Amino acid sequence: MTTETQKPRWTPNPDGQRVLEIRPDEIEDFEREVERFRNGEWEEAQFMAYRLKQGVYGQRQADQQMMRVKAPFGGLTADQLEVLGKVAAEYAPLKKGHLTTRENVQFHHIFLDDTPEIMRILGDVGLSTREACGNTVRNVTGSPAAGVAADEVFDATPYAAAYARYFLRHELSGIMPRKIKTAFSGGPSDDAVVGIHDVGFISKMKDGKRGFKMVMGGGLAILPKEAPVLYEWISIDNYLHAAEAALRIFNRSEEERKNRMKARVKFLIDRIGIDEFRNQIEEELKGDWVEPIDLDALLWTEDESVDAAPADLKAAAEVSFDDASDEFKEWHRTNVVPQKQNGYNMVHIVLQRGDLFAHQWSPVAEIVREFAGGRVRIDIQQNMVMRWVRTESLMEVWERLTELELARSGAHTITDVVTCPGTDSCKLGITSSMGLNKALTDFLETYDTSDPLVNQMHIKASGCPNSCGQHHIADIGFHGAVIKGKGGQVPAYELFLGGDYQIGNGKVQMGTRIKARVPAKKAPEVLKGLLDNYQADREEGEKFPAYVQRMGTGYFEEYLADFRDVGPLDRDHIQNYMDWDKTILYVLERGEGECAV
Repeated sequence: MTTETQKPRWTPNPDGQRVLEIRPDEIEDFEREVERFRNGEWEEAQFMAYRLKQGVYGQRQADQQMMRVKAPFGGLTADQLEVLGKVAAEYAPLKKGHLTTRENVQFHHIFLDDTPEIMRILGDVGLSTREACGNTVRNVTGSPAAGVAADEVFDATPYAAAYARYFLRHELSGIMPRKIKTAFSGGPSDDAVVGIHDVGFISKMKDGKRGFKMVMGGGLAILPKEAPVLYEWISIDNYLHAAEAALRIFNRSEEERKNRMKARVKFLIDRIGIDEFRNQIEEELKGDWVEPIDLDALLWTEDESVDAAPADLKAAAEVSFDDASDEFKEWHRTNVVPQKQNGYNMVHIVLQRGDLFAHQWSPVAEIVREFAGGRVRIDIQQNMVMRWVRTESLMEVWERLTELELARSGAHTITDVVTCPGTDSCKLGITSSMGLNKALTDFLETYDTSDPLVNQMHIKASGCPNSCGQHHIADIGFHGAVIKGKGGQVPAYELFLGGDYQIGNGKVQMGTRIKARVPAKKAPEVLKGLLDNYQADREEGEKFPAYVQRMGTGYFEEYLADFRDVGPLDRDHIQNYMDWDKTILYVLERGEGECAV
């Protein structure tokens, strides 16, 4: 077994075009260790921990890997889109890349022997898989509206990048009890939903100085919990030291190492309380490890407006879409958001199930170059967001996206369903959440969602309780389960109702868990009934979360109980014993996950 050479905690960025430093020697080391593993010189468990730190994650399929590519603050360039498309075309058997709720890009069914070359290809354009998995500081996420949102206090992007750079290759990386997820938002609207993260920052001014509201200890899965406030305001001069002090305390917590299912920061804070945790941080900050940080060397200070096509405000004012098609008007209504910069817009590209296929990456890159200053952002809805699109260019952008079958309307509406990969690839998956996504989306295309209170709802699903699909914070959330039918095992879902992640300022509302399981194949019928009943029984202006609270869990448990019966295993009922998009009888096959290795 080898160990990596100790590196400095951070180094100034050698290439202004790269958020993260790429070290070719690390890729060469990884390639050698893959060969040693193939030669039997590594024990599998030890090699697993090593490859996870390189962003290579095992799948339920033998000898196939998932590679997770980090996009700090969700940002990608057109050149990077081109290369991601190359990986999808040449190395991913399903010819696609998958965008995640953590603003990563994942490629599935990758052969281990190909991973070093893929790392080199990605590294050439400044993309890295380093520390995208394992007990590390994972990809740092941000708002897709950073720098262009009307209500933004200040753009958190430079500081999110500095955080990512500071903790990449940090001495704690890979040795903590569990992973650390971090998010930055630029203001109270909190598009990055910092409240569900281990560490979260919201831009905030105090006495004319920049700083952050800092929260810690949020998370979903077991013990879904909103992150309590650690500091109402902390200066930009101190936020990195405070975060490191917190991680040092977490790393020393032996109690959180006893049970890997409870080895997250939220359990530590829940156990000792946020006030005691803060006291420990203040004491930790007195340690001799605290050294001055050259924040300017870490900041990502790119000005995207420089590369944007100049806005013609006169032309923009004269633009009229009165004669446009109904399809364009609906797309414009749901997918286009004006920026605070006059004449410019954000354009949401809605991806079904978060997938972008090999033949689409390069054309999207060309659209981004031509209309969005060569950059794009990923958001937590598994979509892409173009910024700096001129008002007079919107029709042409829509036409170009239509040619690629990417002009789907409904961004951040009920039809914009979010799901994790589930049993398609994940060892922990219980159900085919991707298949469920298609089934629910197909149903919603036939259902009248014009009611504004219905249209603004959100549906999210996870193939297991771990909430990679963030089902806890959806109006209607599904997580994979199994029930016993007369003829054997049946894929099923538990429901969480009344969640809300758009409260803002770090606040979230966890959905209420309904103590009932419904067969997977009945999920569209269940959804129809929930929506029908909501429209029939709600009070004036009552949003779905408030409706759920008023009706109570008993009402929903009684409603869902009617769907449990799947009948015997015969010709009339056999579909109930199969999962979505599957043609064989369902059998629970759940492997050992690698998240806590």
